Amino acid sequence: QVQLVQSGGGSVQPGGSLRLTCTDSGTAGEPLVMGWDRQAPGKERGLVATFTVPGIPIYADDVKGRFTISRDLTQNTVYLQMNNLKPEDTAVYYCRAMRPSTVAPPYWGQGTQVTVSS
Repeated sequence: QVQLVQSGGGSVQPGGSLRLTCTDSGTAGEPLVMGWDRQAPGKERGLVATFTVPGIPIYADDVKGRFTISRDLTQNTVYLQMNNLKPEDTAVYYCRAMRPSTVAPPYWGQGTQVTVSS
């Protein structure tokens, strides 16, 4: 069983920073491939950052150099450090987790609102 619980987010001025946290509070039975997606108003959900199965981080082009994804595999926890935030980063951020041993659909966290405005 996988149950993703997110924390963090909020409102910040342009140039500010936020850190998101996502933890699997269930019992996955194996390490999970975890990452982050986001969905802005009127737009489709898309990838922000994720780890590949080998543990290599991948970032969307518009967040490279500003966002950093990290993880603690012993706790099934993933973090997203967001620096130099811009208004266009405003979105609902969703934690995503997948079992590397299957091709099943991913699990999703509840979503966290991030708002960047002056």
